[in-house]
Amino acid sequence: MTGERPLVVAADETVLDEILRVAAVAGCELDRAPDLTAARGHWARAPLVVLDEETARLAPVLPRRSGVVLVCKGSPGTATWEHAFRCGIERVISLPDEETELAGTFADVVETPAEEAGLVLGVVGGRGGAGASVFAAALALAADRAPGGALLVDCDPLGGGLDVLLGLEKTPGPRWPNVRLSGRISVSSLAAVLPHRRHRGGSLPVLACGKEGEGPAVESLSAVVSAGRRSGRTVVCDLPRSLGGAAAEAVAVADMVVLLVPTEVRACMAAKQVLRGLSDLTARLGVVACGRSRAASATRTAALLGPPLLATMRPERGLAAEVERGEFPAKPSGPLAEAAARVLATARHEARTASR
Repeated sequence: MTGERPLVVAADETVLDEILRVAAVAGCELDRAPDLTAARGHWARAPLVVLDEETARLAPVLPRRSGVVLVCKGSPGTATWEHAFRCGIERVISLPDEETELAGTFADVVETPAEEAGLVLGVVGGRGGAGASVFAAALALAADRAPGGALLVDCDPLGGGLDVLLGLEKTPGPRWPNVRLSGRISVSSLAAVLPHRRHRGGSLPVLACGKEGEGPAVESLSAVVSAGRRSGRTVVCDLPRSLGGAAAEAVAVADMVVLLVPTEVRACMAAKQVLRGLSDLTARLGVVACGRSRAASATRTAALLGPPLLATMRPERGLAAEVERGEFPAKPSGPLAEAAARVLATARHEARTASR
């Protein structure tokens, strides 16, 4: 035993199995002791102690300490609460009803909440081919260079896969079909096994859709986004233009949703339709105008749509060819990177202002 992992002492094998299962989902490694006598040397050092009802009856033989949780099957009875009070137990968690609370308790040990919550940003194209996935990737790379890091999440099952865009299609690691989570999770444990796009300044974890186009379930996306925010990471979601299910959930919780719009009449008309669906879910919207037109055209584009203009982005030479070759540019300069940096700075400023 290391003394740095939660300590579990449970005589009931059924309860023990459930505790171990929930801890595994939360990405939390445990130390186990068969009884309180064996646990004595690790009792004070463990960051968390988890007991079952049978063990809790004997807990007074050890010194009182904080961070002791009692896990029981079903609703706790009067005797259970009496034991908890007598032993100084802080919380009583019943399974299976409060499994999410137990997972969150383990997640708190694995990953202490950051002092400043991370951002959740969504990116959606005003029309097909606007380059939303490319911009989402650039935005995530910009965020990953900053303290806290980032996570790029694919919410568009018909988008062809962010792993393909970033040249990671052959890199092993889970995609959405392999990620079925709910409640509180450890994002660092998840990020450790995901495919990563290396760049100057870091290594960006990417959670892509499956090869068959399978996207995230609502509860799984919610768990990942919440964990990322809690850990201080910036979570960037590449969104489909047709919102529903998980994509709608991402829009609803996002600190900002970026609408990428080419400065063309038809693109503006298409973007208005997309914007109508977004506006039903959030008011935290901004526009990035892209294309060869001058700044005045970009300003008119934003004025026609309504949300504020966050950045303008002129075409980047060679970008399309690089993307087609699977060589996504991770450089911190150029029109794409500069527009992403401006959007990120604005989103951070607005989030800090809102929290005051």
